[in-house]
Amino acid sequence: MKIVAVIPARLKSTRLPNKVLTNINGKPMIQHVYERVSKADLYDVVVACDDKKIYDIVKSFGGKVMMTRKDHINGSSRIAEVASAIDVDIIINVQGDEPLINSKVINQVIEAFSDEECVMATLKQKIENERDIMNPNCVKVITDKNSNAIYFSRYPLPYLRENKAQDYFKHIGIYGYKREFLLDYVKMEPTELEIAESLEQLRVIENGFKIKVLETDCKLVGVDTQDDLKRVSKLLKHNNV
Repeated sequence: MKIVAVIPARLKSTRLPNKVLTNINGKPMIQHVYERVSKADLYDVVVACDDKKIYDIVKSFGGKVMMTRKDHINGSSRIAEVASAIDVDIIINVQGDEPLINSKVINQVIEAFSDEECVMATLKQKIENERDIMNPNCVKVITDKNSNAIYFSRYPLPYLRENKAQDYFKHIGIYGYKREFLLDYVKMEPTELEIAESLEQLRVIENGFKIKVLETDCKLVGVDTQDDLKRVSKLLKHNNV
């Protein structure tokens, strides 16, 4: 299979403006992401951007980049534009604000497609910090016995009626799609649960498709705040990832 990672990168960000171009220990964030993603078992890596500043930076460090429309409502729509223009079997969607991304994580997603029936895959991780269980920004996921997603929610899942010990899992936002499924998916209308939770992956479940969810123990640190940026910079500086 021809597997390509696409990194959607937009310039505007509410909490950290221009964050994908933020300098981290001498390199823009997008370069850290690109170089780490490139270590995975992939045919190619492409940045999908909406601004010439990002385009020029990626070109300057020798990366592959494609300019996409500015009117995309989410990353899935942006990578679908790339998928429609290239010869590929599987698309891996890696966020542009994950400078500590581990190639092992990407390879885990790729492994899901050894099952020919798999059309979409993602990851989960056991929640270790109890505060994250009630944190609506930490998306929880529950799966069936075949590791397919039952539901994603910002609310703690499952509800513990008898207060018994229970493992909770957070969703790790890295996705893999079969190309044709991705192109069909972005044409689907937003669904009620998707809108209620503001979680676009629920559209897949509501339309009757399965999402394979594999567990990973790799630690990821996305960058949304200045504190995140300082933490990532420190970890990279000391090669602690």
